[in-house]
Amino acid sequence: MGSKQIAQETFDDAVQENITEFEMDPEEAVREAVQQFESQGVDLSNIVKAVRPPASENGQRQKHQILLTLDSLGRAVAGSELAELPEQLAALAAQCKEQLAFRSLAGRNGAYPVLFSACQLAWGDRDLLLRALCTLSALLDGQPDLLDGAGQELLLRSLREQPGDAELMLAGIRCVRHACLKHEQNRQDFVKGGILPLLTGAIVQHGNSADVVRTAASALRIMTFDDDIRVPFGHAHDHAKMIVLENDGLRVLIEAAKAFTDNSGVLSELCATLSRLSVRNEFCQEIVDLGGLNFMVTLLADCMEHPDVVKQVLSAIRAVAGNDDVKDAIVDAGGTDLIVLAISHHLGNPQICEQGCAALCMLALRKPENCSVIMEGGGALAALQAMKAHPREVAVQKQACMLIRNLVSRSRDLSQPILAMGAENLIAEARAAHRDCDDVARAALRDLGCKVELRELWTGQKGSLAQ
Repeated sequence: MGSKQIAQETFDDAVQENITEFEMDPEEAVREAVQQFESQGVDLSNIVKAVRPPASENGQRQKHQILLTLDSLGRAVAGSELAELPEQLAALAAQCKEQLAFRSLAGRNGAYPVLFSACQLAWGDRDLLLRALCTLSALLDGQPDLLDGAGQELLLRSLREQPGDAELMLAGIRCVRHACLKHEQNRQDFVKGGILPLLTGAIVQHGNSADVVRTAASALRIMTFDDDIRVPFGHAHDHAKMIVLENDGLRVLIEAAKAFTDNSGVLSELCATLSRLSVRNEFCQEIVDLGGLNFMVTLLADCMEHPDVVKQVLSAIRAVAGNDDVKDAIVDAGGTDLIVLAISHHLGNPQICEQGCAALCMLALRKPENCSVIMEGGGALAALQAMKAHPREVAVQKQACMLIRNLVSRSRDLSQPILAMGAENLIAEARAAHRDCDDVARAALRDLGCKVELRELWTGQKGSLAQ
């Protein structure tokens, strides 16, 4: 994707020029403009790729449809015309949901202050407020910078004052979720404003609503992200600790899972959130003590045909296996066989192969007895098959190499069986193909007892070579 940006008007003018100067039909004119700008390295993700309506008789430029809708909504808000708001809000929400380019154009043309005013105007009308929050959520998707301090307080107030209304809670939480994704300052502001107990409270109070539970769990998970490239250090770890220690987050999530034993989507989201909260040894153990491991293992067994669920469960098992005692609990619960089955069953899926190898790698770390179980269950062979299936996927290659190393580092008797499977060539190929694999691949080869050639790198100093 290109890094250069252009204005919507620049794109629209290029399309119009193709129509008037080169006599192209509208669709061809748009395609030609897209090709022209993309060949120049321009990022068009925020550009509406459509023909703008023709100019009026007096020569005045016409606007794209979403801006016309926004103008109508703005007039209704300015005139406090409550009867017209539902239709205008619904129209704007529908257009915002179509694509990022539409809501980006609306955002650049003042949609947020209009919607903020609409929310204020609708405060005493439950149905109208719900419509306004849903539209605000659609606008904020992918545009967290639009939200300001007043908007944060409005959302927090809506969640505080209507805790028993599942639909209003869902709409407000969706706004918070969109506002916090890739935006560290919004996350910190919302946490300071008290969002965490509101989210866990929503899961408890609306534990029978799949949408509320899934969305609130997702919002909690986003509070633990460190995905804003504009901020060198976030508060992800602190937020995870607050969710667990101050808001009983682990118990809330695991108890919520009991109501959705047949809903893989909700269970997958709960697993993903639990994995983000496994930041301390004692948290990992608490997940097991509360029954979280049992539901993960059961979910993996029951949802083997659903790759998205399998990936999330493997990631969660990998996270809780950071605790050495939990490693044993996972093995005792039959987790190794299910992980190997997941890798083999989804061998064409690089993400599942990566997470599966990583989970086995954690189970093998510092645990020779677990290494034997993994070997007997076909774990080493599955990892090597994953390497063979995904030679260009550095993450798969790296995790598989780390698993092989962990299997043999304290169990040298496993080296020959693994070498007999063709490990040496596969690891050497990974080392040659991926610079990021060099250290782990070299360590794996060394612990397997193979001769390792040192890769010499010039450091810039005379007489100095780096390995």
